[in-house]
Amino acid sequence: MDKDGLANFFLGLGVGVGLGLIFAPKSGEETREILKSKADEGKEFLRKQAADLRENAGGIANDIVDKGREAINRQKDSLNDAIQAGKQAYREKVDGDGAAAGQPI
Repeated sequence: MDKDGLANFFLGLGVGVGLGLIFAPKSGEETREILKSKADEGKEFLRKQAADLRENAGGIANDIVDKGREAINRQKDSLNDAIQAGKQAYREKVDGDGAAAGQPI
């Protein structure tokens, strides 16, 4: 950067700082206090949102686990019904063939 550019930069910086001081609505200390209180409010808001999110996530996880258990129980019941039907069909087939084999032709 040449000397004129550097001088213009510092001139602009000085004008900006001067205008900022002239038009500042509050003193620096008051502004820092406002910024600090807003930062604290933001921090508290984020804490509350995180707690709500954790609570909701726990509820959603429990719902998913419950639905999974219900699905497993339904599948287990279907499988048991199929096994019982298979056993019944086997018994009927064995009993039917045994009775027919003992009879004369």
